[in-house]
Amino acid sequence: MKTHQNKIEKLLKELCSGGVEWLELGIFSQIKTGKGITKKDSSDLFEYPIISGGKKPMGYYNKYNRPKDTVTVSRVGANAGYVDYISTDFYLNDKCFSILPVEKYKEKINNKFLYYSLKLNESNLIELQSTGGVPTINTVKVSKIKIPIPPLSIQKEIVKILDNFTELEAELEAELEARKKQYEYYRTQLLTFDDVVGVQWVPLNQIINFMNGKGHEQHIDENGKYIVVNSKFVSTGGRVKKYSVSQISPIFENDILMVMSDLPNGKALAKCFYVEENDKYTLNQRICSLSVKNKDEIFTKYLFYILNRNRQLLRYDNGVDQTNLRKDDILKIQIPVPPIEEQKRIVAILDKFDALVNDISIGLPAELKARRQQYEYYRSQLLTFPELQK
Repeated sequence: MKTHQNKIEKLLKELCSGGVEWLELGIFSQIKTGKGITKKDSSDLFEYPIISGGKKPMGYYNKYNRPKDTVTVSRVGANAGYVDYISTDFYLNDKCFSILPVEKYKEKINNKFLYYSLKLNESNLIELQSTGGVPTINTVKVSKIKIPIPPLSIQKEIVKILDNFTELEAELEAELEARKKQYEYYRTQLLTFDDVVGVQWVPLNQIINFMNGKGHEQHIDENGKYIVVNSKFVSTGGRVKKYSVSQISPIFENDILMVMSDLPNGKALAKCFYVEENDKYTLNQRICSLSVKNKDEIFTKYLFYILNRNRQLLRYDNGVDQTNLRKDDILKIQIPVPPIEEQKRIVAILDKFDALVNDISIGLPAELKARRQQYEYYRSQLLTFPELQK
């Protein structure tokens, strides 16, 4: 990295010691919306991905309308402002626009450099969303965004550095995804007790106490003492927080908290959070708290793993309507109860897997987080240029 930096610094001194030219997108590029297409026109048998503004193609088509190595920006919907770089020929639909240098600037702009520059400005693009109704981005406003245009040799060197970072990050993400699949496999194996001798199945209402949360709308305050446990908090593993000045529904150490309501095909329904300390949380409505009645028979962390996204509860999601679990829906599910020592053994194994996969302070997640921070730092440093004074 240091070698690359030194090379760029040397090139800057040699080629543009007085600064670099900054130009509006509309001056050096063509910003053009794609052409409408529907899902029924696509087929997995076709070759060209249909780019619709999301992070994955909406399907495939039998012809393309944009060349490879093109920068795209989503212009409609929740993802409006999302910047992407498509490395193959593709079909761009009308939910996006492409940004390609005009003929005069084709030999002055590296498309991947343009992508990295716009990606750095992605938050500014998102701020251009219209308010009210479906978010959209006006291409006229986008055309006013200014991008530095250093000499092509510097652009290529910067692209080389940032490509190395993104490749390393992709490798880590692939490994983390493989670990997650491995974790889910072992979790399923360890928690499957069909026809296992000595394992009783009992209704949940026999082994837990149930409490529903209460609305906290009037007590939300960013300076509040208590974290409000809502569906967003649980679904993000505690990363997204709201605070309350009052602990309306106290939650205690070893309680299991479960999301009772979610959108169709959502990932929050029946997702659980394990409480590890007192006097820290307060329970919001549509979240329930489950506490074990007899800890000599049920190891609480074992029950947490059993209940988290339990299939007996996920079956209430019909994929069409919002799902609202009732108290009785939850309490009537059947729970396998092996001997307490076996429960603890299972927990010890799953805790280690969970830490490797999800704990941000150790293992792959920590390495991936550090790599992303490093990438964002160098991207900002490498794409910051003094503007040439005319």
